[in-house]
Amino acid sequence: MSIEADRERFVATMREQAEIGGTEDGGLHRLTLSEEDERVRDWFAEQAEAAGLDVTVDEFGNMFAYREGTDPDAGTVLVGSHLDSQPYGGIYDGAMGVVAALELVRTLDDEGIETTHPIEIVNWTNEEGSRFQPAMQGSGVWAGEHDVDEEYAKTDPDGATFEEELERIGYKGEVAAEPQREYDSYLELHIEQGPYLEESDADVGVVTGIVGFTWGAITFHGEADHSGPTPMQYRSDALVAAADVITQIRRIPSALGERTVGTTGYIDAEPNSINIIPEEVTFTWGFRDPTEEVIAEARARVLAEAEYAADREGVDWEYEDRMWADPVNFADRCVDAVADATDDLGYDSMRIFSGAGHDAQHMHKLMDTAMVFSVSEGGKSHSEDEYTSWDDCYTAANTLVNAAVDLATE
Repeated sequence: MSIEADRERFVATMREQAEIGGTEDGGLHRLTLSEEDERVRDWFAEQAEAAGLDVTVDEFGNMFAYREGTDPDAGTVLVGSHLDSQPYGGIYDGAMGVVAALELVRTLDDEGIETTHPIEIVNWTNEEGSRFQPAMQGSGVWAGEHDVDEEYAKTDPDGATFEEELERIGYKGEVAAEPQREYDSYLELHIEQGPYLEESDADVGVVTGIVGFTWGAITFHGEADHSGPTPMQYRSDALVAAADVITQIRRIPSALGERTVGTTGYIDAEPNSINIIPEEVTFTWGFRDPTEEVIAEARARVLAEAEYAADREGVDWEYEDRMWADPVNFADRCVDAVADATDDLGYDSMRIFSGAGHDAQHMHKLMDTAMVFSVSEGGKSHSEDEYTSWDDCYTAANTLVNAAVDLATE
């Protein structure tokens, strides 16, 4: 038996949160630990307390809103996402997951439903990683993947430390940033941030896992010289070698898999003058795929291409592995709860792997986990052009509500 969330209330709440840090072009600029983040945290606490939830904040700023269950020994069902945004991002990314979780408890109250398992809403600190790195920082600390003191010491581009800014906005809680109770499962709603649901005419996505990725950097060391009188055959041009490899980063994915992607997102060239042959160039690689073997092969290929390019151009080279994440496969029972909810509600769903990282990556190591995706029109995200219709937002939220009720009443 399915239940129906209140569409009008859900949309109104989405619009309300979007006003906090909203931009003139309809986007959202709500960086973590900013004044806007402080305001939206205050707003979330007010909304949760108005719904009768017990709100706590841990030492890393993660916010939890707790609703009791009827069985004191039953594990808690954790539901939520994040309220921080990218610089001039969209109003749906992350925030919709928190608003849908609020709508879940409101709908339970409307229907007079008591759940066997407690339900807890979470707003994770700094999922985006745009001001402080890494991304998914708060959930990573809570899951034991990062040391809290090391993360406190991280600085933003202006030199402010994470801990200073957390204290400044008043959200450094006294509770340890670690699980405070037994947890049964975790559900997270998010926009897809890609084109697959829209291209398949699906109403909603049943997320079965998250792609893994490899990040790293390559540096070529050549020789600076005058760009005029130096003959071509005497040059050791670090930028030419880098350009060859960057081109291959664009081409390697097509040789490996349908879901493989590759990106060079950062380049630094020295001395970066129009009249000097580049002496040193550093650039990054990033490959993602649902399969660990494919990720490893992509990394191996780009390093082989770097070696070939160095030999061709007569330059030295070195590389640095910066991050590796194994692909995540979600628990069958949570994936099935989402899929069953779409069936009961009559939605046309599609099973899909997430191409972006989410807090669910850390949660799956602690408890059974799954996600719900809404359609992203044009696949746009991390920009003010991000758009999901209210119909698609509601479809995903309604799916989350019913999947969470299923898990919480087992």
